[in-house]
Amino acid sequence: MKGIAGRQQRGLPLGAVMTCADNSGAKVVRLIEVKAYHGKANRIPSAGVGDMFIASVKRGTPEMRAKVVYAVVIRQRRPFRRSDGIMVEFEDNAAVLVTPEGEVRGSEIKGPVAREAAERWPRIASVASTIV
Repeated sequence: MKGIAGRQQRGLPLGAVMTCADNSGAKVVRLIEVKAYHGKANRIPSAGVGDMFIASVKRGTPEMRAKVVYAVVIRQRRPFRRSDGIMVEFEDNAAVLVTPEGEVRGSEIKGPVAREAAERWPRIASVASTIV
C-alpha cells in the first residue's frame, strides 16, 4: 500500500473533557493547553493520541480537584489512520496524568492504551495492561 501516510488526526480541541484512566485521584480532566503545538493563526489548538497537554482536574478527590496538571492522551474517539492503513477509534477519550518529564503519576491504567502513545511514552507502556 503506497502513499498512505501515518499522520495523526487530532480529535481533542481546547476545552475537551475526558476521563482520567489512572488511579492518581482525578476522575475527569479538561484540556487547557497542548504542549509543543505549533499551529496556524486563529486555529484552535488540539491534541491527539500520544500528545502531552496541560489539564485542569474537574472531578476527583478533594486534594486533586481544581489542580493544573500534565497529562497524555491515551485514547480518542475520533478515528485516526495508522501507517499500515488501519483506521483506529476508541469508545471514549481518556488521558493519564504524568509529571512534566513523562513519569506516570498513578500505578495502574484502566482500559486499553493506543500503540502510538505507548511508543512515544515508554513509562506509560510499562504501566499499561493492554496496548492496542
